[in-house]
Amino acid sequence: MTQRLAACSCGQLTALVSGEPVRISVCHCLACQRRTGSVFGQQARFRREDVQLSGTSTVFERVGDEGPGARFHFCPTCGATVWYELLGLDGYLAIPVGAFADPGFAPPTVSVYEARMHGWVVPPPDAQHWR
Repeated sequence: MTQRLAACSCGQLTALVSGEPVRISVCHCLACQRRTGSVFGQQARFRREDVQLSGTSTVFERVGDEGPGARFHFCPTCGATVWYELLGLDGYLAIPVGAFADPGFAPPTVSVYEARMHGWVVPPPDAQHWR
């Protein structure tokens, strides 16, 4: 079974994942742009029971543009988000793909909030597209 390790910049907060993600997506909402400091957020969703968490996190909860929102867990030392809970989807955790530091990670299959997407961004053409 595939195992992957996601970690913050200083290595104190980690998520060890067994198995494949159930969904890989990019989000172009303004909150994800601000949270990541990039033009979109990319995350992989895993079944909660497939993720082993380690370290101390600080939590920031925000209401979603649609739906109940998310509870972000980030390192209190370096500030990197390593995982987050999707409120209302208790059986899953989302992990920012960049936290794996794996250039071979699979591409997204879903692209959401494309109405807020920067004009030069081109999501994979075979992904599901949501405005």
